[in-house]
Amino acid sequence: MTRPDTPFETSLLALAEQVEATLSELLDARPRDGEIARPGRLIEAMHYGALNGGKRLRPFLVMESARLFGGDEKTALRVGCALECLHSYSLVHDDLPAMDDDDLRRGKPTVHIAYDYATAILAGDSLLTYAFDIIAAPETDLPDSARIALVLELARAAGIGGMAGGQALDLAAEKAPPDEAGIILLQSMKTGALLRFACEAGAIIAGRPVEDRARIRSFGEVIGRAFQLADDLLDLTSDAITLGKAAGKDAAKGKGTLVALKGRDWAEVELTRLVDEAHEILAPYGRAAEPLAKAARFIAQRKN
Repeated sequence: MTRPDTPFETSLLALAEQVEATLSELLDARPRDGEIARPGRLIEAMHYGALNGGKRLRPFLVMESARLFGGDEKTALRVGCALECLHSYSLVHDDLPAMDDDDLRRGKPTVHIAYDYATAILAGDSLLTYAFDIIAAPETDLPDSARIALVLELARAAGIGGMAGGQALDLAAEKAPPDEAGIILLQSMKTGALLRFACEAGAIIAGRPVEDRARIRSFGEVIGRAFQLADDLLDLTSDAITLGKAAGKDAAKGKGTLVALKGRDWAEVELTRLVDEAHEILAPYGRAAEPLAKAARFIAQRKN
């Protein structure tokens, strides 16, 4: 992330630094209880894939939703790091030639370029598995019911009915572009599911009732749509230097996006509407929800 320009970006950067430091500790070379060894090259590739900068928006959402509901911040940080491991795995695998086929990620060679294909696959596998390790570990101080709920919701957000299933739909879309409903479905799975989990995780950590979980989950769904819409606009209008990855790839592959289907002007109006909707969802929580409201605005207006 570049030098912050606003108080929100300053708080986002501060949390990103905490996440980087915690991930560095979690991904050290020392075997944990029950592990036999941590192979050096594999750990290096995991570091490379997970500790490569980035806004750390998903851990930020976990932390701020936990703060909103009075959840323990140390626990929220660990759950946020678990989510970031899983998100990093998805990027490592998405960059592979059989998937989205990218050579650049955040301005650096992707893991399979910096290392090799097999190591990238194993690094992704290990980051995915480690996400659940972090949540289940005794250092993540949670009641068993909350721990089980987090594992279940994260598995469903990441798996066949969430992110992985969305990636399958996205690959299929290269051959048969979907209609508007199909685009919304695949984007809600590939991108939206983890953002939705990030928001709901805070309510789970805090032990909040189903009503709060449902409301903050709805907020996550709305900002997930905004995130993907902003991403599609950036793919159309930005460049590789600004994005830190190849630009214009969706259009080149003929992938259907809402921007391509309905136009840039519609997308900009829709982003404003989604931010307003997100704020309405948070309204019952008053000023306590302001960091999350600012996150919604940031997501819609981001430049990379």
